[in-house]
Amino acid sequence: MPTMLTPEQLAELRAMDSPTVANAIEAFKVRDDTQGFLGMDVPCHTPEFGVMLGYAVTATANSMAPARTRDRKGHFRLFEAVAAAPRPSVLVIKDVGPRRTHACFLGDVIATITKRLGAIGIVTDGGVRDLEGVRPLGYHVFAAGFVVAHGTFNIEEVGIPVEISGTMVKPGDLIHGDASGVTTVPLEIADRVYGECLKVREREAGLRDFAAARDFTLDALRQRMLGK
Repeated sequence: MPTMLTPEQLAELRAMDSPTVANAIEAFKVRDDTQGFLGMDVPCHTPEFGVMLGYAVTATANSMAPARTRDRKGHFRLFEAVAAAPRPSVLVIKDVGPRRTHACFLGDVIATITKRLGAIGIVTDGGVRDLEGVRPLGYHVFAAGFVVAHGTFNIEEVGIPVEISGTMVKPGDLIHGDASGVTTVPLEIADRVYGECLKVREREAGLRDFAAARDFTLDALRQRMLGK
């Protein structure tokens, strides 16, 4: 089983932006380059908080089934999972209801409770609300959008693989997100990603410097990038 990162390793990865982390992961060839990251349908709504890095606590939820009784037992299963998860953790909630455009899975109360239990943010293909109450917590929000009402919010299943924006997320997966979006970090290579990030930054800085240099030409760029 992959081991959890040390606090120092987490701090190193947190110091890297998510696009650099995504580029670094490609070097390990553990997945296709088209996989492992969320799309523009789950944007970041708290870019001022910088990088979110934590272990996934997964759940499915439905807030738009009509004429349904609200059952808090599912919420407590979620709270128990957050309390038991490695810290920091990130809620990853999949909408399974009939109207995703109206789904709402987080407000200031849920954010406050889960923050106390060790969560630092949420990733969901549903909606959220109370952003002005969530922001003071420093709680990261990646969601499809905002909804004024919570509907009949029920947590269905907890601790199962979920597909968010075409990306499969398993309980315990490492989640890295910032203003550009979210990528998962495979645990089997997570302890080596920071070192590769440094190489990515060096390569990209070299290309930027070359493009800005007085002796830049397209032929020279072709030789540098293609070797011919």
